Amino acid sequence: MGVTVDARLNLFGNPVSGKLMRHFNSAGKVIADSALPAATQELVKIRASQINGCGFCTDMHTKEAAHAGETSLRLNMIAAWREATVFTEAERAALELTEQGTRIADAAGGVTDEAWAEAAKHYDEDQLAALVALIALINTYNRLNVIVRQPAGDYEVGQFG
Repeated sequence: MGVTVDARLNLFGNPVSGKLMRHFNSAGKVIADSALPAATQELVKIRASQINGCGFCTDMHTKEAAHAGETSLRLNMIAAWREATVFTEAERAALELTEQGTRIADAAGGVTDEAWAEAAKHYDEDQLAALVALIALINTYNRLNVIVRQPAGDYEVGQFG
């Protein structure tokens, strides 16, 4: 059906990047095991991946979210979340923080006090720590995959354990 494309670099096969990826995955486990709701974590990963044009991460996280029970309606509305009525106020606050944290270079002031205050209304300090770390980590994964042109579309749920 599709075209076979190889990444420019095998991120897991190279000794240097492979070691780095294992450390990133360990950091991801800390976040995954946090009190930040799993559904919110997937929304954040998908939205940052959409913004960054990371097909591999968008493919992975939409499939993982669907497998975990996320609805196709909500998955299809993530890119237009501001106009969508299917997200909670807490999820909307997380998505706003994600967008501002992902688009730092586009806004001289970085993340606004308003976006931070809105997130802090819905998440406790541990959840905020996990949310900030998640936004930073998914942006790291996105950048790695975009730079090496990691092919997208063939991800299978649970592929990375």
